[in-house]
Amino acid sequence: MRPKIYLFGDSITEESFDDGGWGASLANHFSRTVDVVLRGYSGYNTRWALKVLDRVFPAAKSGASDGSAPPLAVTVFFGANDACLPDRYAAFQHVPLDEYKQNLHSIVSSFKKRWPKTLILLITPPPIDEDERLRHPYAENPSGLPERTNEAAGAFAKVCVETAGECGIPVVDLWTRMQQYLDWRKAYLRDGLHLIQDGNKVVFEEVVQKLNDGGLSLEKLTVDLPLLADIDHGDPLNAFQ
Repeated sequence: MRPKIYLFGDSITEESFDDGGWGASLANHFSRTVDVVLRGYSGYNTRWALKVLDRVFPAAKSGASDGSAPPLAVTVFFGANDACLPDRYAAFQHVPLDEYKQNLHSIVSSFKKRWPKTLILLITPPPIDEDERLRHPYAENPSGLPERTNEAAGAFAKVCVETAGECGIPVVDLWTRMQQYLDWRKAYLRDGLHLIQDGNKVVFEEVVQKLNDGGLSLEKLTVDLPLLADIDHGDPLNAFQ
């Protein structure tokens, strides 16, 4: 069985296999070496993620060949929904900042216990374009105010970065990285939250860099089955012995 990389997160992960998505790009990047497995759940926060963790991921089995072997890496991409404001229409998704931090610690701890050698990569929530969120509500919005703010997303991003440091694992600070580009709102976001193709490209590039830094570069991974260039034209079946 090929090794796996799991993508665990909310709608930004669930949508990542769309055309031009960062998950689809990862699958293409690691073709013939790793299976990139999508575990994205639209609308979920870290509280809900913890609740379903054991149902989403199989228990590790030593020497397993049935698909339950430990993955090479897992991305954990939550916070955009946790950061919904508690007094707006999406309050049911809100998670207090201190609980968010503890939930991230618990998720990471669970993965470390389950898969001691797996690379765990945290990804912060992206920045928020509040004007676009007002134009794209997903429920009735009687207050006329955005359910998310960039300030709140930044606070959750900061805690995510802090948690990664405390856990000794890598992190992609997407909130900061995207805002390094002046026109980030139009360049990266579709509705003030979700990503267009260029936004997905940023996530892909940042994730690949962190995986490379963690020893998961294409040069260090084994290609699945003989390459066409390595097959003897005179005795093709010899390559499969």
